[in-house]
Amino acid sequence: MTEFLSTHEPQVRLAAFAAVLAAMALWELAAPRRPQALTRWRRWPTNIALSALGAVLVRIALPVVAAATAVEAERRGFGLFNWTQTPAIIAVPLSMLALDALIYGQHVVFHHVGFLWRLHRVHHADPELDVTTGIRFHPVEILISMGVKIAAVALIGAPVVAVILFEVLLNAAAMFNHSNVRLPVAADRILRRAVVTPDMHRVHHSIHRDEQDMNFGFSLSLWDRVFGTYRAQPRDGHDAMRIGLADFPAPAPAGLGWSLVNPFSGSARRGEEQRT
Repeated sequence: MTEFLSTHEPQVRLAAFAAVLAAMALWELAAPRRPQALTRWRRWPTNIALSALGAVLVRIALPVVAAATAVEAERRGFGLFNWTQTPAIIAVPLSMLALDALIYGQHVVFHHVGFLWRLHRVHHADPELDVTTGIRFHPVEILISMGVKIAAVALIGAPVVAVILFEVLLNAAAMFNHSNVRLPVAADRILRRAVVTPDMHRVHHSIHRDEQDMNFGFSLSLWDRVFGTYRAQPRDGHDAMRIGLADFPAPAPAGLGWSLVNPFSGSARRGEEQRT
C-alpha cells in the first residue's frame, strides 16, 4: 500500500481531486445554498488556472514535494517518528493531526502578516463561493504552503502514507467546505462538531473583517474551538451575507491577470498596515 501510494502519488491525488470536484459540482447543481450573480463560466477558468499554475510552480521551484520528503526522511531515519521508531498505527494518525494543526496555524498567520495576507486575499477576493474557491490560491501562496509542509514532514518524520492521505483529505475538505451546497440544519450541526462544514466556513468569507478572522480550519473544526476562533453563524445570515472583499468588488477578481498581479500591486487597503 505504502509503495503503491508513494509510486503513484500524483495519479492518486489527481484522481481524488477530479472525483471530489465532480461530486461537489453536481451537488451544487442539485441543492445550491445561495443564488450566484456570477456564473461558473465567469469564475471557474480563473480559479482552476490559479491552482494549475501553483502546481506547476511547486514542481519547478522545489526539488521534492511533501510525499517525497517523507520517503527520504524514512530512508535516512530523520524526524521524530523515525528517531523513535513509532509504529505506523500511531505515527500515521498523529502525523495527520499535526499537519492539520499546522495548516490551521499557517492560515491564521496568512491573515495577520502583511505580505502573506496580500497573497491570501486573492483567495478571499472570489465574489462567490463554490467548490472551485477551495482551490483558488495564488501560486506563490501554494509554493509557500508546500515549503512549510515539507519542513513539517521532515521534522516529525511523518510516514509517506500519512502525508499522501493528508494531502488528499485536505484538498477534498477544502472543496467540500467551500461548496455552495445545502445541508440539513441537523446534519450541519452534527458534522461541524468534528469537521468544517460549508455553513461554518462561509462565515470566514464574509466581507466583515471580524468574521474573516474566524473559522480558520480547513478539515477539523477542533482547532477553531480550542483556540477561540470559532463563530457559529454570520451576523447577516447566510442568505443575505456578502462574500468577498469590500475593497475589491466583482467582477475584477474573476480575472486571471488581476488575481496574479494583485498581491504585488502596491495598494494598501482594508487596514492592511495593521497586518504587518
